[in-house]
Amino acid sequence: MIIIMESGATEAQINKVVKHLEENDFKININYGEVFTVIAAIGDKRLVQPHSINSFDGVREVKLIQEPFKLASRESKKEDTVIEFKNGVKIGGGNKPVVMAGPCSVEEDFDALLEIACAVKDSGAEILRGGAFKPRTSPYDFQGMEEKGLKYLKEAAEKTGLLVITEVMDTLDLPLICEYADIIQVGARNMQNFKLLKAIGKTNKPVMLKRGPAAGIREFLLAAEHILYNGNENVILCERGIKGFDSNYTRNVLDLAAVPVIKKFSHLPIIVDPSHATGKRYLIEPMSKAAVVSGADGLMVEVHNNPDKAYSDGAQSLTIPQFKTLMTHLSALVKVLNESRDLIVV
Repeated sequence: MIIIMESGATEAQINKVVKHLEENDFKININYGEVFTVIAAIGDKRLVQPHSINSFDGVREVKLIQEPFKLASRESKKEDTVIEFKNGVKIGGGNKPVVMAGPCSVEEDFDALLEIACAVKDSGAEILRGGAFKPRTSPYDFQGMEEKGLKYLKEAAEKTGLLVITEVMDTLDLPLICEYADIIQVGARNMQNFKLLKAIGKTNKPVMLKRGPAAGIREFLLAAEHILYNGNENVILCERGIKGFDSNYTRNVLDLAAVPVIKKFSHLPIIVDPSHATGKRYLIEPMSKAAVVSGADGLMVEVHNNPDKAYSDGAQSLTIPQFKTLMTHLSALVKVLNESRDLIVV
């Protein structure tokens, strides 16, 4: 349930409501707004009836949430969540779309990784992506360099000023990845690995959760709910395509409608991964533009200095010159969208 306190509610009144709910095993999340304080309470509503809360001093209104994703819902938090990093990068809340870019896999050649990192940084990317632990369909495919790959990512990031995002596959690897990464990535295959989500929820490290290939939007938001419920509020969603039936032309179906839908029902930021969604290099730029127009808070793009020799996903990786062109075009597009928004406001 959602308890909206009066604008002049005192700290003692707020604490009294919170104490009553906690005594009945409700999990509490408090949002202090400029006007109202909102208490989101998750638990068995049979133990606490809404009308009993209404009788507390300082309570303005009690609302029952219909959607099962209570903490991720707009009902519990009206304003957009913004994930902010120490170097000033912000994801969400209408800020400039953030671009995460880099190779699918961290490979043996560190100089190549550094070349890619420098190039994406110079073109305007803020976050370096790269897989050190790689979940692969075939056991014979490259599985990643593990801690050595994490060290490569960290060194490249330190030399360029980029942040690092990389994927975690197992709870056992989580402490190691938290040591090296600025953002933990949960891949599509692990979207409903609830033990992993719970463990990530107990960290305070920003996490990007990818949508599973067969997951509905409600399932996607409920997966995020597991992280939020365990205490980590720094959640970024990622739309990366869902399974379709025409795999000859695209790897997946990029569900761009999910972006405005999620923004309507959830306060969490959402970015788009056109590389995994399409699987085709020539589709990345048009789908990146479409994602930005749809309202995405950022993009994740695979970039390689020599895609034809990439250890993984070379067909969906942009070359460095192609990425530079993409960023130039996106910059122009964002400028037009901002100008249009200003005209509408006027």
